[in-house]
Amino acid sequence: MHSRKALPALTVGAIGVVFGDIGTSPLYALKEIFNGHHPIPVTPENILGILSMVFWSIMVLVTLKYVLIIMRADNRGEGGSLALLALIVDKAKSRRLTWVVSMLGVFAAALFYGDSMITPAISVLSAVEGLGIIAPELQSLVVPLTVVILTALFMIQRRGTGAVGLFFGPVMAGWFAVLAALGLLEIIRHPEVLAALNPLYATGFIAHHTALAFLALGAVVLAVTGGEALYTDMGHFGPFPIRLAWFGFVMPALVLNYFGQGALLLNEPAAIESPFFHLGPTWAMIPLLILATLATVIASQAVISGAFSVARQAVQMGLLPRMLIVHTSGHEKGQIYVPFTNWTLYLAVIALVLGFRSSSNLAAAYGIAVTGTMMIDTILVAFVMLLLWRWNALLVALVAGSLVAVDIAFFAANAIKIPQGGWFPIAMALVSFTVLTTWRHGRRLVQEEIARQGVSVTEFTTMIEGVHRVHGTAIFMTSAKDGVPAALLHNLKHNQVLHERVVLVTVQTTDSPYVSELDRIYLHHLKQGFIRVILRYGFMEDPDIPSALDHCSRFGESFDMMETTFYLSRETVIPRLSRRRIATWRGRLFAIMSKNATSATDFFRIPNNRVVELGTQLII
Repeated sequence: MHSRKALPALTVGAIGVVFGDIGTSPLYALKEIFNGHHPIPVTPENILGILSMVFWSIMVLVTLKYVLIIMRADNRGEGGSLALLALIVDKAKSRRLTWVVSMLGVFAAALFYGDSMITPAISVLSAVEGLGIIAPELQSLVVPLTVVILTALFMIQRRGTGAVGLFFGPVMAGWFAVLAALGLLEIIRHPEVLAALNPLYATGFIAHHTALAFLALGAVVLAVTGGEALYTDMGHFGPFPIRLAWFGFVMPALVLNYFGQGALLLNEPAAIESPFFHLGPTWAMIPLLILATLATVIASQAVISGAFSVARQAVQMGLLPRMLIVHTSGHEKGQIYVPFTNWTLYLAVIALVLGFRSSSNLAAAYGIAVTGTMMIDTILVAFVMLLLWRWNALLVALVAGSLVAVDIAFFAANAIKIPQGGWFPIAMALVSFTVLTTWRHGRRLVQEEIARQGVSVTEFTTMIEGVHRVHGTAIFMTSAKDGVPAALLHNLKHNQVLHERVVLVTVQTTDSPYVSELDRIYLHHLKQGFIRVILRYGFMEDPDIPSALDHCSRFGESFDMMETTFYLSRETVIPRLSRRRIATWRGRLFAIMSKNATSATDFFRIPNNRVVELGTQLII
C-alpha cells in the first residue's frame, strides 16, 4: 500500500506514464473514423452516432473492463498478460488448462510486441503531421523529422528515463488540461453535441447503418488503444493512483476533447482533415504542435519501457534466452534498458514510418494487435473469476461473455484491415510467438537431456571416495534442483580433484513478481562436504548470485569470493535430425538462440575473474 503523502506524486506519475498512449489518440481517432480507409459522411446524424460509439467504447472497454474489473486481478501488485498467466498457472489443476492458458498468455505477450512497434510510429507521425496543417509547403519534412525524433528517442534509452521521467507527469498533465480546455470551449459554442452521451445515438447508428458501423469500429478502436496499459503499468503506481487519475482527470479530458472535435465538425465539416489541430486558435498552432510532439514522444517512451519490462519477464519465465539487462537507476529497480529489444523495436518503427509514410496508412495496421490482446485478457480474467475469485459460473459467463462479445466485434472489424497493413502486427506477433514457444520447448528438451545424462548426488558421493580434495570452495551452477551438474562431472574427469566444499546452486523463477529475502534461499547440507542451495527470484527481479550468497550467513555458511571458484557449463545444443521431438527448423532456431544468449557470468552478476567455463554438448 502506498502512503497518502505519496499519492499526489504517484497520481501525477501515472498521468505521465500510464495514459500516454490513450492520451494521444485524439490526434488521429476521429480523423480516421470520418476520413480514413472507410470514410463516413460527415453529417450531424453520423457525427452524433460515432461520438456516442466512441464514448461508450471508452466506458465499456477501458472504464468497466480494465479499471473496474481486470485491475482487481493483480499478481502481488503486478499486472500484464504474463503476470496474469503466472497467477492462473499457480492455481490451475489441469495440465490441459495450464497449456491453454500458457499459450494464450504467451500470444498476448507476442501481440504486445507487435503493438509496441506501431505505437511510437503512429503517435509521433500524427503529431508531426500538424506541420503540414500549419505550413503545407513543409509537408515533405514530416517523414524525415519523424525519423529524426524517433532516432533520438531510441538513442537516449541507454541513459535511462529517470531524469526525463521527472517531466513526464507535468507535461502530460498540461497536455490533458489543453485537451479539456480546447474541447470545452467548442462544446460551449455548440452544446447540442452533448446529446451523443445518450447510448441510443450509438445503437441507432448501428441499427440504421449496420455495415457502416461495423467498418467504423475498426477506427473507433483507436480511441481505446492504450487501455491495456492501465493494467500493464499497475505495478509501478498501484491501482488506486491509476483509478484516481483516470476518473478525476484523464477520462473527463478525453471525453471533452472528443466531443469538442464533434462540435467543431457539426459546424465546420471541412475541418475533418485534422479536427484536433483545427480546434485550436490560429495563434496557438505552433505551441500546440510542440506540445503534441512532446506528448507523443512520452507515449512512445512508455511503450518502449513496457517492452523492456515484458522482455525481462519473458527471460525470467523461461520464454526467452538470457539477455543483457542494464539497470539505469540505482534507486528505481523498474528502470531498465534492454539493448536487443531497444534496437529491434527501433528498426521496426523506422521501417513502419518509411513504409507507411502517414498516420492514416498506419491506422490500417493499428488495432488488430490491441483488440487481440484485449480479447485474450478477457479470457484470462474469466479464469481468474472462476479459480481465484470463486465467482458463480453463471455470473462469469454473463460478465466475461458480454465483454468477449464486444472484443470479438472490435477484432472482427479490425481483421478486415489486414490487407491494408493489419498483416504487419500479426506477422510480428507470430514471429515473437514462434521465438517464445521455441525457446520454451527447447529448454524443456535440454532439461530432459541433462536429467538423462545426470547422476544422483547420493550415487556420486559414493563414487568419490579417495578423490583428492583441495582447499577452497567450488560453486557449480545447475538448472536442475537434483542430480550432479555436467560441469562437476567434467571437472572431476579432467582434473581428478574436488574442492573441500562443493556448492550446487540452482536459480528458480517463481510465479510471483517478487520474493522476500526470507523466502529466497533454501540451503541443504549433503554428504562429503556438498551443499545444495536453491535461490528463488520473482519474475520481475534480476538474479544476483554473490549478493544472495552473502545472505547464507544465517545458515552458518559464508563465502569469500577470493577463495571461491564458479564453474559454469556452456551448453552447445545440436539438433538431432532423426528424432521428431522438435521440428528441424525449430531445433536450429533454438541452437542459434542458445549460442547467442548472454553468458551466465554476466546475467547472474558473477565476478568474471572467479569463473571457469566447461563446455558440454547436448543433442536434442
